Amino acid sequence: MNDNQQPGTTLMVQGTTSDAGKSTLVTALCRWLRRQDVRVVPFKPQNMALNSAVTADGGEIGRAQAVQAQAAGLAPHTDMNPILLKPSSDTGAQVIIHGRAISNMDALAYHDYKKVAMNAVLESHQRLRAAYPVVMVEGAGSPAEINLRAGDIANMGFAEAVDCPVILIADIDKGGVFAHLVGTLALLSESEQARIKGFVINRFRGDIALLQPGLDWLEARTGKPVLGVLPYLMDFHLEAEDAIDTRQISKAEQVLRVIVPVLPRISNHTDFDPLRLHPQVELTFVGPGQPIPAADLIILPGSKAVRADLAFLREQGWDLAITKHLRYGGKVLGICGGLQMLGQQIDDPHGLEGAPGSSAGLGLLGIDTVLESHKQLRNVSGRLLASGEAISGYEIHAGVSLIAPELAPAIELDDGRSDGAISADGQILATYLHGLFESPSACSALLRWAGLSEVEEVGYQALRERDIERLADMVEAHLDCAALKNLCGLS
Repeated sequence: MNDNQQPGTTLMVQGTTSDAGKSTLVTALCRWLRRQDVRVVPFKPQNMALNSAVTADGGEIGRAQAVQAQAAGLAPHTDMNPILLKPSSDTGAQVIIHGRAISNMDALAYHDYKKVAMNAVLESHQRLRAAYPVVMVEGAGSPAEINLRAGDIANMGFAEAVDCPVILIADIDKGGVFAHLVGTLALLSESEQARIKGFVINRFRGDIALLQPGLDWLEARTGKPVLGVLPYLMDFHLEAEDAIDTRQISKAEQVLRVIVPVLPRISNHTDFDPLRLHPQVELTFVGPGQPIPAADLIILPGSKAVRADLAFLREQGWDLAITKHLRYGGKVLGICGGLQMLGQQIDDPHGLEGAPGSSAGLGLLGIDTVLESHKQLRNVSGRLLASGEAISGYEIHAGVSLIAPELAPAIELDDGRSDGAISADGQILATYLHGLFESPSACSALLRWAGLSEVEEVGYQALRERDIERLADMVEAHLDCAALKNLCGLS
């Protein structure tokens, strides 16, 4: 920032609950401001998610912030999400600061570490505020979680530290929207209540006139304006921060049946969004206690705790189902942790994902994996060796895999490396690349490999861009844009 440049304005979106619409509203506001040639940058102080993205500066952030960066017309950067927590158990997580994994901590240890984490948050915010006129911030969960208030860095603790205004959003589709808003406000301190500059109600269906008496009551009760009511968008897709989206679009009569076993620590399940949205793919997520049905393709997904998830897979009997599937001519694809599971051995000598030790893999490919403390983070491109189609994706893994020389690689990368493997009979393909279905030509080639003869090519990136534009349209049509400009310092 030069001597004549003023620091940017910070505006924060907090939610009454998880999945209230914080990520969606921040994405919408980023694109709405970009349309007006305002340079805006997304920011989330602390994120807990197993869906992540590799940044331009070679780090790792939450996937939602990467989508928000696209909405703002920016390349993802580690300053957009300085603290990322990737759960490895019910009480512990890998702590990632400024894009780099620094340690595994349990909840109590991380609570004591929050002062250090807050310094990292404020450093990133200061850099963004110096470089952009508007910093659009997303909170995490709810600001009214009483047990998490001490040392908070994700919601009001951050807002108080940087002295920024806050919009509070609630999801009416969940029910109890007025109780959510009034109750959240009541549980905040006086200074925090003063930061709330208005409410947004999300996912409304029906006649707005029927809601108006409630809106009038809310404004009279709280003394704060309702900035707008956002409608429920049908056939809308935005990559999920953490929860698995199982919605399907209408499908063709002849479809490829694809199964993804839902492992306890499944990671980057956004890999499968292009398949879920493809008109010729019937994607089914199989959960605990469910048998794997007949299918054309089984995909073993990424995992934050590969050995534990592999043990779970065996407990469910899914290993036997995979063997039977292959015996009947089906195809199997392993992505990242799934690649490791398909191999002979997985060693975790440092206890990176649990207790130190080794586990036998499924033994379907000649691959041995050792988990090392240095995580490999890359955005990559190359070509599928079987068909020659261009492919792009990203690597996020601690595993280093030794692949038997008789196995052909699956992908030739532009940086001179080869990736993954394909079995001699062509039934099993394994790769470290996440995002491999996002390229239309590569997706089509993989679907043909899996058994779909006539493939309709679908542009996943175009679908995502379309829905980001729909969000910006929604802001212009349903929110108080003059009030929003004022909150962004643009009046």
